[in-house]
Amino acid sequence: MELRQVRYFLKVAEVLNFSEAAKALFITQSTLSQQIKQLENEFDTLLFERNSHEVALTEAGSELLVLAKKLLKNAAECEQRMQDLKGVLVGDLNIGVTFTFSPLLTETVVEFQKLYPNVRLNVFYKTMSELMEMLLHREVDFVLAFRPTSEQEHIDSHVLFSNELVAVVNERHPLAQHSSITLKELELYDLAMPAMGLQARNSLNDMMIGDSQLKITLEMNDVNILLKLIRQSKLVTVLAEASIHDEEGVVGIPLEGAKSNMEGCIHTLKQSYVKNSAREFYRLLSRSRAIMKYSSLARLL
Repeated sequence: MELRQVRYFLKVAEVLNFSEAAKALFITQSTLSQQIKQLENEFDTLLFERNSHEVALTEAGSELLVLAKKLLKNAAECEQRMQDLKGVLVGDLNIGVTFTFSPLLTETVVEFQKLYPNVRLNVFYKTMSELMEMLLHREVDFVLAFRPTSEQEHIDSHVLFSNELVAVVNERHPLAQHSSITLKELELYDLAMPAMGLQARNSLNDMMIGDSQLKITLEMNDVNILLKLIRQSKLVTVLAEASIHDEEGVVGIPLEGAKSNMEGCIHTLKQSYVKNSAREFYRLLSRSRAIMKYSSLARLL
C-alpha cells in the first residue's frame, strides 16, 4: 500500500464519484480505477460498491476510511518533524480563530508571512465549539479563543491576556462619553447582540442576574457586520474589548457591577507534537502590539 493510493481512496470516498475524483486528483479515470483495484487486491476485499449510477463505500471501505485519515495525518506529522529537525520552517500551519480574535491577528499574520514565506497559513474562523472539535480531530494546529467556561479534558489552554466585556456604540452616541455603564442602564437602549453561542454573548448571559430585561432587537453571528450596524445606528451591542481593537468610529464602555473578565488563550491538544512554525507564531503573537495592549503586564506599565 502506498500513500498515493491512500490519497486516491480518500478522494473517491469523499466525492463518491470516480470521474470527479480523477479530475480533482489531476489523473485519468482509468489510472484512478486501476490504483483503487490494486488496493482492493492487496486487501483482498471490495472497498466500493459500483454500478452505472452510483458509488458507495462497503463495510470494509468505511473501516478503511477512518484508518486512512489517521495514516495521512501521521505521515504529514512525520514529514513536519523531519523538516523541523533541519530547522526549516515550511509546510502548512492551520489556525482556528474565533470572531472576537480576528482584529488581534492581522499584525502577527503580516509579520509571520514576511519572515516565513515558505509556510502556508490556513486560518479558519468559526465558533469556539466548532474550533475545539477541529482541534480534537487535528484539523487545526491550535485555536485562538477565550477560555471555555468548563475545562476541556484533552486540551491545554495557555493564557495570552485578560479582557472585559464592553458596551459598544458609535462615537456620536450619547453613551460614548460615559466612563462606565451598568446592566440596568443598558435596559434603556435597543441592543443588537452577537448570536447565542458566541463567546461575548455567553459571557454576558453568565453576568445576567435577577430579572434583567435587555431589549434585544437583533442578533447575528458576524461581528464585522454587527460593528458596521453599530456605526450607522443608535443601537448598542456588547462585545469583548478586543473585538474593537483598531476599529474606527466605535467606542467601548466598560460594564459595571459584575465580573466580566475573559482570558484570551492559545488552545493546544494535550501531548501532541507542536510544529516549529506554531511555536514561532506563538512568539510573534505574544509580542504583538495588539496582544500587549490587553496583557496583564501591560496594564502595570
